[in-house]
Amino acid sequence: MTMSLDTLEARDLDAVFHPTTNLKAHREAGPMVVDRGKGIYVYDSHGREYIEGLAGLWCTALGYGVEELVEAAREQMSRMAYTHLFGGKSHEPAIRLAETLKAMSPIDTGKVFFGNSGSDANDTQIKLIRYYNNALGRPRKKKIISRNRAYHGVTMGAGSLTGLSVNHTHFDLPIDGVLHTACPHFYREALPDETEESFATRLAGELEALIEREDPDTIAAFIAEPVMGAGGVVVPPATYFEKIQAVLRRHDVLFIDDEVICGFGRTGAWFGAQTYGMQADTMSLAKGLSSGYLPISAVMVPEWMFEASVEPSARIGAFGHGFTYSGHPVACAVALKNIELMRAWDILGHVGRVSQVFQSRLACFADHPLVGETRGVGLIGAIELVADKQTRKPFEPVGKVGGRCAALCQSEGLIVRNLGDSIAFCPPLVIQQDEIDEMFARFERALDKLSDDLMRS
Repeated sequence: MTMSLDTLEARDLDAVFHPTTNLKAHREAGPMVVDRGKGIYVYDSHGREYIEGLAGLWCTALGYGVEELVEAAREQMSRMAYTHLFGGKSHEPAIRLAETLKAMSPIDTGKVFFGNSGSDANDTQIKLIRYYNNALGRPRKKKIISRNRAYHGVTMGAGSLTGLSVNHTHFDLPIDGVLHTACPHFYREALPDETEESFATRLAGELEALIEREDPDTIAAFIAEPVMGAGGVVVPPATYFEKIQAVLRRHDVLFIDDEVICGFGRTGAWFGAQTYGMQADTMSLAKGLSSGYLPISAVMVPEWMFEASVEPSARIGAFGHGFTYSGHPVACAVALKNIELMRAWDILGHVGRVSQVFQSRLACFADHPLVGETRGVGLIGAIELVADKQTRKPFEPVGKVGGRCAALCQSEGLIVRNLGDSIAFCPPLVIQQDEIDEMFARFERALDKLSDDLMRS
């Protein structure tokens, strides 16, 4: 029997291999085809409106249909659609963007290395760490420590840094040289008698024990998101980074700050590192760098790490890493305009104002019988659903109820993402107070329907 390809949904099922998707469930249910967007709203191919409650994939910071970004791309494409940075060639948009990011950076940045995605930025981090330690004559100092439930991408290297089993199983990951330590989720991981501070102390102690067990001379770096995104929007407990950083300094371990989700205003500061007092050595940027309008990433590198790479590149013949689209001129032009608009529109001030409403509305769900915890900072947050509120017992299997909740939200005209049984919210930073109220009103209707469904089942 030949399948009719009269609809976009059928054509999708016939032709598209979807990333990060339950392929069997997708084959049975079919896709939601998104057609257009404006502000915080997107519209499907049937004309139905949705609040985009996750800013796409944590990235459309300025929302949809920003004509200034469209014009920046058109103007640069008309002038010079493509050139590259290989072999010493350059172009003004890449130079200007590198200078802009250096001036904004909360860390000691000497150079900026451009890529296309958060995944390749963190792959670049792994390769830079290896190159750097080889240049210093420390061939054993290569291991990188990440955290359980961390998300740092899906390439072979970055996917190994990621601490989620769905990104490892059947892919034969993680690769050698990547270790994982405890997730700093106080609600799920703390012992009954622990405060946030004592929990942070224990986690720092476990990290130090891991470093000492592996031998500090083999540990090159530790990588962390300021707020863990795809791992469930995990906000660090009080004093966590202060204590982690003390361990890293004692053992000469570099600190990689993954700002792919948290960068460019999401936590209320330009970078999550500023929100949490992180003192990193290198930094990965993507997503909000262009508000998702074009693929672009950046790795911020201190001058001393760059300088260590100069002589080896001369001996070898080149610094043999880079991408065809590293520093793509159109992507750089859009990123520059995006940062310019964030400043002109006072996005940080706006987030500071409306995030109070956002966090207040989020916290109101803490009393709901299905909700174990609400958590967040700035304009990012999560609501964790539980089978038993008193014992914190999760639903079994994990993710099934969360998936039902996300589907009910979609039926109410709200796009969210379930991370297991945590429902994540990360709206465009331009969201207004009345839109926050409407977003959570739609979620409340979905949650009430879920509660009724579970009572009947």
